[in-house]
Amino acid sequence: MIFETHAHYDDEAFNGDRDELLQKMHDHGIGRIINVGASLKGVRDTAALTEKYSFVYGAVGIHPDEVGNLTEEDMKELRSLCGRKKIVAVGEIGLDYYWDKENHDIQKKWFVRQMDLAKETELPIIVHSRNAAKDTLDIMKAERADNLKGVIHCYSYSKEQAREYMNMGYYLGVGGVVTFKNGKKLKEVVEYAPLDYLLLETDAPYLAPEPYRGKRNCSLYLTYVAQTIAQIKGVSYETVVETTRENAEKLFKI
Repeated sequence: MIFETHAHYDDEAFNGDRDELLQKMHDHGIGRIINVGASLKGVRDTAALTEKYSFVYGAVGIHPDEVGNLTEEDMKELRSLCGRKKIVAVGEIGLDYYWDKENHDIQKKWFVRQMDLAKETELPIIVHSRNAAKDTLDIMKAERADNLKGVIHCYSYSKEQAREYMNMGYYLGVGGVVTFKNGKKLKEVVEYAPLDYLLLETDAPYLAPEPYRGKRNCSLYLTYVAQTIAQIKGVSYETVVETTRENAEKLFKI
């Protein structure tokens, strides 16, 4: 069974058929899903999804695009949610210089603060980093994030940086981009990185793999991601599914 480590089923893109879609997952080989919060509303909705579906687990954190109005009171709420049995990570947290919606210093402040939350609660982190390669790695090193566990979500940087993260004990999240014709850099990273350091993820509803590129993504499409990884690594599809599932179970302690 596939372990989906990063989806956003709280997103309004699923408002029309969320329950119908999630009910299909088990019959189509999706065993577990981590629903990842990105805003305060998303975090609350994520917690609700974990209560409703036995196979859905949650991560609670505030995406760098959403940290502008974050307060210490909000952090108290996040900390409380981290105490719930099915909340298994702090995320997604990090830096986003692509959309650049929030001041970089504000992003850095709340990235560090949410890493502190992970240290306090002994949970792994799910790191979002886009167009912020150097700052992300520098902050994580400065904050001794090697004392945490986690995954670099939607990994998009170089092999050299991948090695740095793996040396710190971090996994690399691989999704639909690996199936794209212009996904050469990620393909190279997947070829380079040991399978023991890879996780399957969609970022649904975003980044659907070929042949669904440009459409709404969902966990059912992870088969295309796993097949592509298997081709790149020269191993069986079953080996990719089994190893990434074991990786996820180890990281999230499920």
